[in-house]
Amino acid sequence: MLDLFEPQLLGATVPLSNRIVMPSMTRTRTSEGDVPNELMAMYYGQRAGAGLIVTEATDVAPSSKGYAWTPGIYNENQLQGWRLVTNEVHRNGGTIFVQLWHVGRMAHPSLMPNGKAPWGVTEQKAANSDVFAHGEDGKLRYMRAGTPRRLGTDEVSALVGTFAQAFANARQVGFDGVELHAANGYLFEQFTNSVHNTRTDRYGGGSVEDRTRFLMEVVDAAVRELGPGRVGVRLSPFGEYNSIPADPLAEETLLYVCEQLGRRGVAYIHLLYQLLPPGNMESAEFKELHIDHAVLAKVRAVFPGAIIWCGGFTNREKAQAALDTGLVDLIAMGRPYIGNPDLVERLRHRWPLVEADRSTYYTRRGEVGFTDFAAYADADASTARSAG
Repeated sequence: MLDLFEPQLLGATVPLSNRIVMPSMTRTRTSEGDVPNELMAMYYGQRAGAGLIVTEATDVAPSSKGYAWTPGIYNENQLQGWRLVTNEVHRNGGTIFVQLWHVGRMAHPSLMPNGKAPWGVTEQKAANSDVFAHGEDGKLRYMRAGTPRRLGTDEVSALVGTFAQAFANARQVGFDGVELHAANGYLFEQFTNSVHNTRTDRYGGGSVEDRTRFLMEVVDAAVRELGPGRVGVRLSPFGEYNSIPADPLAEETLLYVCEQLGRRGVAYIHLLYQLLPPGNMESAEFKELHIDHAVLAKVRAVFPGAIIWCGGFTNREKAQAALDTGLVDLIAMGRPYIGNPDLVERLRHRWPLVEADRSTYYTRRGEVGFTDFAAYADADASTARSAG
């Protein structure tokens, strides 16, 4: 039986100190120019006790941006900022992958280069979903995603090269690997969804091979750059977030993708199994759902790598119970990591957990709600000194 606190070897070359993952969480604390900074380095360094850290979603190009103040990894200033982060995490004994995305239609012209339309698989707008962008008065607010323009076939192929450069940049600045964000209704899922993808070219929705071609070409580029075992893929096969339509072929597509990723030596699949409503990051309620054992058993049968489960895990008992099924290898715990930088130790010793103020999740308030949470042992010692 697996234990939450025992080591795990990811792929053949990436050792993890435990089976607890800090998943990607957007926090909007970058400097001007979408540059990672010393505050972000402190934030991730504080949480280096996680078996694996996956960074907040990171833009591979200016065109991939869907939310204000998310970091990029496409210019030298951004690379210098990410070096601060990886150095600090490694100094504290941690392992860190960068999550890379392109939001596709989930953007607004105010965030796009020269105010142009977002990039889409089709011209279909995400009619009921919001992005965090600049209004006509220049102020940041949540607003509906813009109407996309359909990418040409050659543009999709060129975007594979954009991701390939991002992989080279990630390796250059010291990341231990990359995770592709192919979940939550962003560009990869816009391609793989059989209802949304009505294209008729080689990236079109006529077959599962064509719908998943873009994802597989990007994965191939990642494996070439980073080597087997240093690539992960996040999937949300049954979600409806960001106005992605319910897909009657979701399970068929999931199993095909998992089998193909296994053939390519992908280290892990990061499964998010939540039915999220439309809206935005701030208003969405992340529902806690039971593991679908039947689907997971099918995934386990076709994918030889590790499976990460992310699904509202808030305490030790729920996380261990998921491992006890034998169907997953690692447990991702998102929100608990915001207020508990030493989450692994708190879970190990059954110390109380801090619940962070949700209003500080996506703000420009610097360290407030970001790096100002103390480790339990430090807070306990401080209380003892004050009492004395």
